This record gives sequence, structure tokens and C-alpha cells, in this order.
Amino acid sequence: MPVTFTLNGAPVTVDAPSDMPLLWVLRDLLDMKGTKFGCGISECGACTVHVNGRTTRSCQVRIETVEGDDVKTIEGLSPDGSHALQRAWKELDVPQCGYCQSGQLMAAAALLERIPNPTDEDIDAAMDRNLCRCGTYLRIREGIHRAAASIAAAAASAGGAGEGA
Repeated sequence: MPVTFTLNGAPVTVDAPSDMPLLWVLRDLLDMKGTKFGCGISECGACTVHVNGRTTRSCQVRIETVEGDDVKTIEGLSPDGSHALQRAWKELDVPQCGYCQSGQLMAAAALLERIPNPTDEDIDAAMDRNLCRCGTYLRIREGIHRAAASIAAAAASAGGAGEGA
């Protein structure tokens, strides 16, 4: 069944079984390997992507449901790693094994879109369902704060037009 949607800003059409999870369409049919398989039951967050700007667990989303939607993966956050979150992650050595980090980054990006200057409580609530087996939660929180400050500083120096979060 052909399904057309926007992936990281570009229109794509895939021919896949209607019940195939978006995760496997991304990884196997579109070669977008940044989104990871973790648990397969929407509990860990490794497969987090944005669908129409909202965090979505791609392991449980059937491809037929994204017809006409806007899907963003970690590859679309910033292909060159220049997004404020990606820079903060590098500066603070946030990842340990790194497996969960694409999902962590996508959840954090959605948070900063909603709340540009989040509190620790905001971060904890937004990131609660993204698991990190290595336990880098404090560095993740610090990275989100650093990215928020970087985005605010860029917006202030540009007279209100900062980089995307």
C-alpha cells in the first residue's frame, strides 16, 4: 500500500504493508538508521520521532496512519550536528553507550519547542518515558538546560530570530 508523507522536509512515498510500523519503514525501507529499536512496545523511547511536531513512538505507529503527515527523525534534527541540543550533548559528553540518544534528543527537541526555558521538573516530566540504561539522566538534563540557554542567546543576539530547537 503506497503511503506518502514528508520525511525530514522532503516528500516520500513508500510501498509497505499498511500495518508495518513506522520504525521499520524508516530503518528498512528508507535507510534512516538513526531511529533505534528498543523494546517494541512503546515503553523505552529509543524509537522516538516527531510526527506533526509531536513526540511519537515509531515502533507502535502503523505506516498507514502517517499518510500526509510531517515526520522528523534524528537525521532531520540537524544533519551536520549543529542543533543546539546536539552541540550540548557533545560538549557535556551526555551519551555513554549512545543507543537511546536519538530518542532522547528528539524528546528534548519537542520539549524545547513547547517550553523554551524548561525547569528541572519540566525536563523530568518530558523525558520520563525515555529510558537510558547507562543512567545519564543528570547529563541529559544539563544538556537540555545548556541547549535552551544557547537557543535563547542566539535569539537575543539575532533580535529574536534564533536557531530552531
